[in-house]
Amino acid sequence: MTASFRALVITLSALSLSLASAAFADRALLPPGDYARPLNHKRLARSYVLHLPPAAANAAPLPLVIASHGGGGNAEGFQKYAGLDAVADRESFAVGYPNGTGHPLRSERLLTWNAGRCCGWALDNKVDDVGFTLRVIDSVAQLAHIDRRRVYATGHSNGAMMAYRLAAEAADRIAAIAPVASAMNLKRAFAPSRAVAVLHIHSLDDPRALYAGGDNKSFAGTTIHHEPVFSSLQLWERHNQCSGAGTELERRRTPAPSGKGQQVAVHLAANCPKGSAVELWKLTGVGHAWPAKNPARFPSA
Repeated sequence: MTASFRALVITLSALSLSLASAAFADRALLPPGDYARPLNHKRLARSYVLHLPPAAANAAPLPLVIASHGGGGNAEGFQKYAGLDAVADRESFAVGYPNGTGHPLRSERLLTWNAGRCCGWALDNKVDDVGFTLRVIDSVAQLAHIDRRRVYATGHSNGAMMAYRLAAEAADRIAAIAPVASAMNLKRAFAPSRAVAVLHIHSLDDPRALYAGGDNKSFAGTTIHHEPVFSSLQLWERHNQCSGAGTELERRRTPAPSGKGQQVAVHLAANCPKGSAVELWKLTGVGHAWPAKNPARFPSA
């Protein structure tokens, strides 16, 4: 290689690195705050809400939590309801709140997810909600410094089903999930490409997403079949190569003015490989609500 050619290669390499750095800087400029973002996917006008914590002003990449509302809800309502933003600000992670879909002639506030065998308009119209959510992750990564190795999913009710579907069908993109108040409800065969850590949160007295499984009515009056919680968790325990009898780690009780209170028993599957734990927070007194919330405040499928 001649000296002039070597110099040209070095110059071009330096230029390409400079351009790449400039491009990254240009697309990662959103300061901390809340943002409503439109995002078209497969001929549907979709959207999501993004919350960036104060740490977004720093150079370090942030973990991202995808938080999916329940059936009949929407991103803005779930953002207010779940209380995740305060946790995100304290623990330094971003939160993406995607919007489901609903009938174009009805209220945009009655949205559902196609989580496999549930729910509503999204299921009936075979909406690609897995593909859309992955687009949300990519979109957020264009707007902020996101650590793609630490992308997590949670959700309430129909949104919990969606978290499970993401883990099952896009395990290469999701590090762990924390579904609340609904078991897995897949239509396709359960075959994740890798192990995914699972933290399931569910109340024994849930009147809608029945803990033991069975048929029940949704917010719209349609019948939904719910799988037993333990059936979902056993699938993940086997897939994640956990072995042996699980253990109860602790019990907590939160007093309430009514005297009923809320109780949680924490169960952990045994001998799961590092990074693939399967954990259950078995609640009482919470019903179908997000934990510590008033059950009457936020209806969900």
